[in-house]
Amino acid sequence: MTESHTSSTADWAEIVARGYADEAAPPLTPELLDTVRNALRGAGLDRPQADSLDAAAVARVNEALDAFELEINAVVGPRLAALPAGAPPSFVQRSEAGRPLRAFGGQ
Repeated sequence: MTESHTSSTADWAEIVARGYADEAAPPLTPELLDTVRNALRGAGLDRPQADSLDAAAVARVNEALDAFELEINAVVGPRLAALPAGAPPSFVQRSEAGRPLRAFGGQ
């Protein structure tokens, strides 16, 4: 697992979007980062960083990331593992058969 940025003034959507972008392949353009951020806000991350999320909310975030990747069909990034209050989000890389997914060409 990896951990992402934290900021006292940013909301969870911003923090999670930047953490996702840090590990996405290929790198996200500023426009795609905005798209991810807006998708995450629509999935319930339009709240201050101080609020933690339960497992159902984390699942909604990962569903939003899945939908984003399917829509553009060119990016692969990590999935949110946990979003504890007062701490940076934790991410895990998705994999199949123990190998990381690749952005192009499948497994």
